[in-house]
Amino acid sequence: MPASGTGAQRLRPIDWVDGPEGYLRLLDQTRLPGEEHYLRIDNVDALIDAIRRLATRGAPALGVAGAFGVVLAAQRLPAGDVPAAIAKIRSARPTAVNLAVGTDLAARALADGGLDAALSAAKKLRDDDILACAAMARRGADEIYRAVASDIRADHRPTGTGPRPVKLMTICNTGALAAVERGTALGVLSEVLRDGRLAHAYACETRPLLQGARLTAWELQRMGAPYDLIVDSAAASTMRRGYVDAVLAGADRIAANGDTANKIGTFALALAARYAGIPFYIVAPETTVDLHTASGDDIDIEDRGSYEIVSLAGVAIAPEGTTALNPAFDVTPADLITAIITERRTIRTGIGQRPDA
Repeated sequence: MPASGTGAQRLRPIDWVDGPEGYLRLLDQTRLPGEEHYLRIDNVDALIDAIRRLATRGAPALGVAGAFGVVLAAQRLPAGDVPAAIAKIRSARPTAVNLAVGTDLAARALADGGLDAALSAAKKLRDDDILACAAMARRGADEIYRAVASDIRADHRPTGTGPRPVKLMTICNTGALAAVERGTALGVLSEVLRDGRLAHAYACETRPLLQGARLTAWELQRMGAPYDLIVDSAAASTMRRGYVDAVLAGADRIAANGDTANKIGTFALALAARYAGIPFYIVAPETTVDLHTASGDDIDIEDRGSYEIVSLAGVAIAPEGTTALNPAFDVTPADLITAIITERRTIRTGIGQRPDA
């Protein structure tokens, strides 16, 4: 239970390094929390491998990676091979819409203006993500303060005077590691910490790859936030016992009706939050809203196979021959979401407002 703090130095896990032949610099998240190792990604195959094995991950970061992947393809490959390489990047992971959005953005720039235009478009997407995350953080923090202002449960009353601190829960990793800087849902939590109003954070471990335990706890510790790690199955009871004021989650795709796809287990958190009577927020950039996907039923959910479930760090934890259902994401229906918070707006899907409103 680390002590509270006010933040840490800037973390940028994905960035472009300029040069005669530029390259992507990625923090290899598969090595965290034990080692901070940066990868030099200078070809399309290396980028696709990094995306598929989750060395880089998170919807906003994948969009930026896709855009710079187009630049790598145009730099390194014969012109005739570029379209196929772009298609491979675009489809490296199917659920997160940002990967396709970023890839398509840079591909259009490449077609219209060549390599320099594609590089400019990718850099602009990177910079826009930084601004979007800052805007989401402020909007989300203010929304939480409004939501808890009328909460008068005795066990949540503040001591002394002034605005009361809040206790927040989150799942998976939605911080700087999932973006360019700051992040989405965890970015909101960091803003609450900066405001001096974070009483405590609860990070779900997020099985099977433990992004909460390995990555979110690492970020929370790095920013000096007071937190506890909990097993996923403890989330509902933690809410029920009154330990949580609001739940924050990210999204990899937001359908036109407000349904959202996020890390497996998010749906269960939304159900528990509804039962406990606390707000449940999705925090994601506008680029994650996919108006071409009508509802959550139309979202392609990635299944990552049995290995991640039946083994842990390469050690078998299930009988040989065991197979597993391993969806990486689930869909939370819009009516369980208090609001979707983007850099531009707060969409109250729980009362029937649509993301295209």
